[in-house]
Amino acid sequence: MIYPIGRLTLIQLVLLWIKRINGKNNLKINHSYIVAANHASFVDDLIVPSIVVLTKGRYIHMYVNMKFFKNFFLRKFLEWGRSIPVDVYKSKDAKKVNKNAFNLAIKCLKKGELVGIFPEGHRSMDGKLQKARVGIAKLALNAKVPIIPIGIIGSDKILPKGKRFLRFKRCVVNIGKPMFFDKYYGKENNKKALIKVTTMVMEEIARLSKQKYEF
Repeated sequence: MIYPIGRLTLIQLVLLWIKRINGKNNLKINHSYIVAANHASFVDDLIVPSIVVLTKGRYIHMYVNMKFFKNFFLRKFLEWGRSIPVDVYKSKDAKKVNKNAFNLAIKCLKKGELVGIFPEGHRSMDGKLQKARVGIAKLALNAKVPIIPIGIIGSDKILPKGKRFLRFKRCVVNIGKPMFFDKYYGKENNKKALIKVTTMVMEEIARLSKQKYEF
């Protein structure tokens, strides 16, 4: 059983803050893939893997800001969750950290495992979509795997940025169909191709989260 304790405790607790999940069957494809979601709250880091674990019954390696690995207890929790540390704010070691993250994600996907990314890089201050980074496109094209877009509506009301305590608000999670980018394979170093793929993914996330992506 995947995450046996978590399935009985933490995941069930997370579900209390979810009003409805639409499109769960889209996660059941027999293929390794990348999950991409909008990011407006810390709770997104729990919502996305909880839904994947319950629906797919598989581990998912979430990209997580490396600063959270500096705390001993958080690090142990993130390691238990098989998270991948990334440098969001571009420190002096960012290039090395992110290269390691990319290589680990590729390795996981090549083994048939799942990877989760918030393409915007960090949480939105106001809940609105931010400009995404092209790393998700580069990863998908290198690993030759589809991307499953997820739009989360209302998580910013559960735990707004800057707040410490959860509010009993509930969010809606819309899961889109897998997006395949076969025609872009071999163009993982082409900037225009990376921007195009990233934009298509973000436009679908925008649709699922009832927003607009205007970058």
